[in-house]
Amino acid sequence: MIENKFLDFEKPIAEIEARLDELNYIDDSEENISQEITKLEKKNFDVTNKIYSNLTDWQIAQVSRHPMRPYSNDYLSLVFDDFIELHGDRMFSDDAAIIGGLCRLDGISLMFIGHQKGRDTKERVRRNYGMPRPEGYRKSLRLMKLAEKFDLPVITFIDTPGAYPGLGAEERGQSEAIAKNLLEMSWLSTPIISVVIGEGGSGGALAIGVADKLMMLEYSIYSVISPEGCASILWKNSDLAEKAAGSMHITSNKLEKIGLIDEIIKEPLGGAHRDIKKMSHDLRVTLIHSLSELMKTSKDQLLAEREKKISEYGEFTQ
Repeated sequence: MIENKFLDFEKPIAEIEARLDELNYIDDSEENISQEITKLEKKNFDVTNKIYSNLTDWQIAQVSRHPMRPYSNDYLSLVFDDFIELHGDRMFSDDAAIIGGLCRLDGISLMFIGHQKGRDTKERVRRNYGMPRPEGYRKSLRLMKLAEKFDLPVITFIDTPGAYPGLGAEERGQSEAIAKNLLEMSWLSTPIISVVIGEGGSGGALAIGVADKLMMLEYSIYSVISPEGCASILWKNSDLAEKAAGSMHITSNKLEKIGLIDEIIKEPLGGAHRDIKKMSHDLRVTLIHSLSELMKTSKDQLLAEREKKISEYGEFTQ
């Protein structure tokens, strides 16, 4: 069993669950022990519900980065069937920060692409903490064009702090790779669904996020820059990240209100990591419904509606 990890604001939950763990080691044949466990379980539910009903934007950002939060690889076997991973951009190398390949969803063949952060230190280094380099975005574009060639829909899972800003990545054309993905995805003649499952950071997220339907898990975030980065630029102090998060409209409910995302997928109480099987089931049901709707749309109508959707982003005065 994996030990649960708690965020700072989850301390009351941690204390209750620690007590529950103690009681579960005691012989529960005594009636008073069973009664206390039942009372604590109810209290745990009530406290968790109260905390998660009043999360600040900064707390939601922390949940989106939770070390136990499911990543793309965790969902693959629970949401999709028969996944076959494809590697390489055919130009430089294979970027492990992005995984992609062919799979099925309810019998429908499709192309899956997603960010992958890694669980332990060794894997995080190999996957560069989920921050793709140019070859990662070129690999994803290669897979999208392959999907278009064989008339397969594309589903992407977004979960990255942002594109890797290192010297090597810049030398190999990081900004060009992202810009080309934005352009190509805008007129890709096959249905595209994108889901923000954790962090949706800057152009690193948007490079696989131009979609006919853009969804977010309830406790995920999507922003042009991280709260820490925003605070560093505006106030020269990354410690003011909490203040920045409250002003940036990074949460799913705020982004839905201003029309930048299409749908919010509810998470289990306490976040997706608390019940990955239920989260995967709900995600699978939502994807099947959305995909079946998009596949009924003609290619001309699909592209026209995507163009209209993109052109309506943002507001301006003349």
